[in-house]
Amino acid sequence: MSDEVWSRAEIESPCVKLCTIHPETRLCLGCARSIDEIAAWGRMSAEERRAVMAELPGREPAPKGRRGGRKARLER
Repeated sequence: MSDEVWSRAEIESPCVKLCTIHPETRLCLGCARSIDEIAAWGRMSAEERRAVMAELPGREPAPKGRRGGRKARLER
């Protein structure tokens, strides 16, 4: 399938087509945007998009530590 449909003369979307929202951080694991940012992207001005794009490299879409496993069960 071609990506021509997604081509526009505006700030490119950071979407990498790995759209999964982390339940704790509420950020997309693929692009690190919030659900609200993803939903509003098409209505955002170029300046708003640039601001979001500038923040993305510093975001952690998922916690670094493990969430469960044997250690977590033993600590209960």
